[in-house]
Amino acid sequence: MAGLTCLFALATAGCSGTAEHRSPTGYAPYVDATEASAHDAAGSPTTYNLAFVISDDSACTPRWNGTHAVDDATVSSRISALKKGGASVRVSFGGASGKELAATCGSVSALAEAYGAALDAAGSTQADFDIEGDELTDSASVAQRSRAIARLQRERPGLGVTFTLPVMPSGLDADGLALLASANRYDVQVSTVNLMTMNYGESYDGDMGDYAITSATAAHTQLREVFGTSGAAAWRGMALTSMIGVNDVEGETFTLSDAAQVRAFAEDEGLGWVSMWSTFRDQRCGADASAQDALTECSGVRQETGAFAEAFAP
Repeated sequence: MAGLTCLFALATAGCSGTAEHRSPTGYAPYVDATEASAHDAAGSPTTYNLAFVISDDSACTPRWNGTHAVDDATVSSRISALKKGGASVRVSFGGASGKELAATCGSVSALAEAYGAALDAAGSTQADFDIEGDELTDSASVAQRSRAIARLQRERPGLGVTFTLPVMPSGLDADGLALLASANRYDVQVSTVNLMTMNYGESYDGDMGDYAITSATAAHTQLREVFGTSGAAAWRGMALTSMIGVNDVEGETFTLSDAAQVRAFAEDEGLGWVSMWSTFRDQRCGADASAQDALTECSGVRQETGAFAEAFAP
């Protein structure tokens, strides 16, 4: 595995495993690429994760949310506005809905071209691969994705790659670890493993801040083993993304105090960045909001607008 000793290379000083200095933990929320939120800039993000580029459902054509062309003028204007304050943008491929491109593109070259088209349209040198559900268990698409990313990195030196994966308090599951092993096998240089600290299941109805820290600690041990790196580099190559407020699983609610707890932990351990799903939910629900609204348009908890962003910010 030629890539083994160099994983997390973009988060450290070369492949020595020794960071030049300990940078502050960044704040990089997920935003809707097609629709602006009035509080996207809350917390002064260092990077925005643009959600999501997926297939148009039938071919190897990258589209924002499966509906908008990657060079759509509305999206381009939105990206320009997000960058105005000095933040960078990371293109997020995949997500919980629709088909990730690796499931519909017929070859490694076509897949790499599709990923590259989206990155070029966004003017981005950072790619996030949010792999979950059926996409995570499809070994054929996992291997094709790894090969395409490796090819893309050879063509684009310096391309930063993040894998966003589900996690439990016990750590990454076998499918998540298999995806990272595939990345190793094909020499993908991984900048960050972003853990989705959310939606653990009905039996997890305790403190969501504690669960996030327990999950990160378990995954840290796994990442050290998978990547053969130091403890400090494994922390630096980790990010945490929480679903603010009411989660998809009944009984799970991530509060403002949980956000402050996660932020303090990330600073103490020197994590790469923290994130949340998502800026457009970082507001209180209206009096007539439904339970579904709390999953798509607001947090479902009492808060000031942008309060979660401020809690996560440096």
